Amino acid sequence: MDLRVIADLRERNDELFKALEDNGIFIEHATIPVGDYILSDRLCIERKTINDFQSSIIDGRLFEQIDSLKNTYELPLIILEGSIEEVYMSKESINGAICSIFLRERMQIIRSSGPIETAQIISTLARQEQIIELRMPSIKGGRRAYTKKQAMEYIIGNIPGIGPKLAIALLTHFKNIKNITNANLDELVKIDKIGRKKAEQIKSVLNDYYE
Repeated sequence: MDLRVIADLRERNDELFKALEDNGIFIEHATIPVGDYILSDRLCIERKTINDFQSSIIDGRLFEQIDSLKNTYELPLIILEGSIEEVYMSKESINGAICSIFLRERMQIIRSSGPIETAQIISTLARQEQIIELRMPSIKGGRRAYTKKQAMEYIIGNIPGIGPKLAIALLTHFKNIKNITNANLDELVKIDKIGRKKAEQIKSVLNDYYE
């Protein structure tokens, strides 16, 4: 059974994406109204670096995001990535906020040392939800409304191994999906970080017959 995770288009951590793919996870990129990673119809993850966490405490966004997560998904979760030593707030202040979120909001926070560990956590949860519980990712919290530009990025970005950054690079260079489809391998590999293997994958997905 293929494992699938829906990642918000604004998530651009290549190290995390590669680690997920290495763990057998297919990443679908989409505009998500709530959260950063959707693992099932009930489990949604908000990923925050320790700096993001500190900033969202200061400007008050954190509790708004928590409310949105709780009101949309049955099992909302925050993954807090990085070391407390990276921020200027004291360890007591950060831990106090974490305890307050758990006691007042009943929101679980899992600590992670970095993108690799975050990918391991996401992969483990995806396996539990999709293989054991048979629950598939489902976007909630709003209509999936795309501009034409977003739709084009979405189509190219979901080719295995491409993602949003390379989709933008390809569309910027070739101008439209038709030109990408018609491009030969030598033209495709001229794009930074598009090697022969990725170029062949693009040609295969866009040109092979559906079976």
